[in-house]
This record gives sequence, structure tokens and C-alpha cells, in this order.
Amino acid sequence: MEAGTAMAINVSTECETVLKLLARSHNVLISGAPGTGKSRLLAEVALSFESGYGISTSIAPPKLHLQGKVPIPPTAATGHQDVPAPTKTDRQVFRTVFHQNSKYRDFVSGVTPVVNKGAGAPSFTIVEGTLLRASKHANTSTGASLLIIDEINRGPAVQVFGGAIVSIEADKRLAPNGNKRPETQFFELLEPGSGNIIEYALPHDLYILAAMNQADVSVDALDVAFLRRWEPLRLEPNEQVLRAFYGLSASNSNALPDKPSATEDALEASVRAWSVINKKISLGRGAEFQIGHGVLMPSTPLHPLPLGEVLEYLCVGWAKIRAHVEEVFFGDTRGIAATLNALNGPSYNPFKFVETTFANDLRYKLDGPDNFTKSNIYVALRAFSEE
Repeated sequence: MEAGTAMAINVSTECETVLKLLARSHNVLISGAPGTGKSRLLAEVALSFESGYGISTSIAPPKLHLQGKVPIPPTAATGHQDVPAPTKTDRQVFRTVFHQNSKYRDFVSGVTPVVNKGAGAPSFTIVEGTLLRASKHANTSTGASLLIIDEINRGPAVQVFGGAIVSIEADKRLAPNGNKRPETQFFELLEPGSGNIIEYALPHDLYILAAMNQADVSVDALDVAFLRRWEPLRLEPNEQVLRAFYGLSASNSNALPDKPSATEDALEASVRAWSVINKKISLGRGAEFQIGHGVLMPSTPLHPLPLGEVLEYLCVGWAKIRAHVEEVFFGDTRGIAATLNALNGPSYNPFKFVETTFANDLRYKLDGPDNFTKSNIYVALRAFSEE
């Protein structure tokens, strides 16, 4: 960054909130349904942290960027409570994704076999995990680290953190100057350089940002002792965000036409159908199983496009929503039918709930189109949207 100049970046309200929470608590856990913008927010926070979020690298007064949403930033000499590590100018982001095979050695440190070792060389080596590498950088005089963990609940998170779990809370870290405090918690790790077991404490300017979908648990649910060490931030499905993206008014109570005559008709039907389906998912399975607005927001703005192209885009997004509904209510045909308004819904709904028998036992099935097409997507959305 240029001396005395603020980093002119625009950030969302959610990004500002995460940065404030990180500055205060050092550990933030973002949760929310798929499609609510968790991955986008992780990327935005990473860019804001790495670029300094407007931090000046000199004592000279920063310049105000009038068009941006960033407030007057601090200088490196003064600090600021809403900015993580405001006095540090060497800012790095470290990333990892948890999964079923994630291990403590990959995240902290541990012994791993040497690949393609030479004759007489050791068969094993001690590796530095992502947490340890981020910590070492944050221990330098000008260093600050942001460690991003995506899909944190898709792996055995408590096992992966191991003993480090006792040290991640802000008040259990080392002091800002690197000294030990009475509250500092140490844990044992295998030091890569010496191979010795040492006591280690996490630095003050290490910040951990994790994300998860509460409905996705592939290994173990996160326990209370682990969760209370994080500042929570939940992202919810947001109809107004979807309406703004579609270029629609904030609310519309007019009846949908039988057939779409304009792009706005199809987009309005999409918003209403998505909202109603989320309500039914919340009732049938729980709010954490909803589908976010992002699934219906492609990279191309839809409202300037002709009706035919918009219908094609909607087919793609709604194929994902249908797959989500079928997964959420897997094995529950009545639940799927109720969510798609095929139990007691309008007669024009292309999906029909059918009761039949097999070997004298009652069976249920859902008849309907295999795929959404330009010819059936609008009528389906209109049917889904009726409450």
C-alpha cells in the first residue's frame, strides 16, 4: 500500500460485521443454509483482511475514500478496535477445508512418510500444519494471519484441533507483544524443527474464520465445548437480496398471470415459489435445511434478458432446488410432494402425488416432468407459489 493512503475497497455489511467480530473475539463461525453467501463472504473477508481494510502503513493521516463504504481508517500507529491487527502490515491468509480424512497432523503438526526419499534418508518427516504455519507468521513483528476453515463440520473438527482447542480463545492467547500472560493456555505439539514435544501457545494476531452448513454433518456434530469458543454469525435466506438482484420491487401482492408475458412475471414467480418452499422446508425439516437465495442468482443479471433466456436460467436454478428438496426429504415421498405443493395444490401443477399398491401394501409416488424446461418451468413455479 502507498504510504499515507487508505485502501479504497467496498465491502458488504456482512464483511464489516465479520471483521469487527474477528477484531473482538479472534474466532468467528459463519453458518447458514446452502446458497446464503458463505463462500462469497469468506472470499470478501480474506481480500479485506489481506489488503488491510483501509489501514495506512505510515503515521501520515489516511485519505478518505468518499465513494467507498470503508470508514476513515486507522494509521498503523494508532490502531482501531474494528480492524483485526491494525498495526500489522504483513498480512497473510491461510486456507484449508475440513473433510472426513482431515487429521491433526495436517492441521497442527505430525509425522508423515517421506515420498521418493533418497538412499539413507529418513523414512518419516514432521510436517507443519496449516494452523502452525499461520501461527508462525502471526508471531513475526509485522505479521498478522487469517486462517479460513471451510466446511468445518464436514470433518472431525474436535480431533483435528486436538489440544489446540484450549488455546484458541482470545483471552487464552499470548499478549500482543508475544509475552506470556497469566491467562495464556499452552498445548503440546511435535516441533517440526527439532522433533521434540514442546509447549506452544497461539499468538495474539492469529484470526480464525470458519464456515459451515448446519444441515451438513458428515462425521461428528460439533460439541458445545467447541462451539462456545467461537463468535457465531448466521446467514439467512434473504428474499430482498433476491428481489434486488432480479430488479423487482420490494413487495408485490398482485396475482401471477396464467402465462408470463414479460421477464418480470417469471422472476416474480421464482421469488414467490422459493419463499413458499423454504417455509415448507422449515416446517417439515427445520430452518437449517432451507435453500439460500444464491442458488437462483447466476453470474449474469437476469432482468435485462428476454423472457425465453430468463426461463432457461430459471430451469438451471430450480433443478438445484428440486434436487435439494429431494435430498432433504429423502425417503419421504409425501414430504417431497407437500413441499412441491402436489398434495392438495392446484390442478395445473405438473407434479402429481399418486397413491398405489405393491404386493397389497400402500405405496406413494410423485409423478411429474423429469426436468424443468422453458415450457413447464413457469407453470410449476406458479403452482409452487400458491399457499
